[in-house]
Amino acid sequence: MARMKAESRGRTASRVKTKSKTGGRTTKTVVRKPGRPVSANRQLASVIETARSYQGTPYKFGGTTRLGLDCSGLLSASFGAAGVQIPRSSNEQAAWGDPIRSQDLQAGDLVFFGASPGSRTITHVGLVTEVSEEGVQFIHSSTSLGVVENALESDYYLSRFIKAVRPKL
Repeated sequence: MARMKAESRGRTASRVKTKSKTGGRTTKTVVRKPGRPVSANRQLASVIETARSYQGTPYKFGGTTRLGLDCSGLLSASFGAAGVQIPRSSNEQAAWGDPIRSQDLQAGDLVFFGASPGSRTITHVGLVTEVSEEGVQFIHSSTSLGVVENALESDYYLSRFIKAVRPKL
C-alpha cells in the first residue's frame, strides 16, 4: 500500500512547473498534462461542489435528499444536479465507468469498498474530491457520521478498497 501511495504521488500533478533564469530574469513555465476535455472537467467540478454542499447531511439508508443520504444516493444526487443520470446502487455504479488503477485516480473518479477488510463484495462508494502529494481525498455518506470527506490512505479505507472507476461523461 505504501508503494501505491508513492506511485500516486508521482502521477497526480496536473501541471509541471519549471523556472529558469536568463539575464537576471526568472521565467516560469506551466505545462498542463493532457487529460479529459475541459467540459468534462467543469462538469466533474460541479459534481464535487454539489457533493460537498451535502457535508453534514445525516446518513439514511435509501436516502437521496438533504434530509438524509446513503452513499450511492449522494453520488446519484450530485451527478443528477450536473445533468448526469447515473445508476442508483453502488454495485451498478461500479459498472458504470471505466476501471482505473488506484495510482491513476483523479478528482471525479468513483472509489468502491467492501464492508470488511479483504471483502470483494461492493457495499460502499465515494467520490474522489482531491488528489495531491499528500494523498487522495474522497467524499461519501458514512453510516455513523453522514456526509464527510476522508483520506483514502487511512488504514480503514485502504483495507476495504476494492476498485475505482472513471465515470463515462
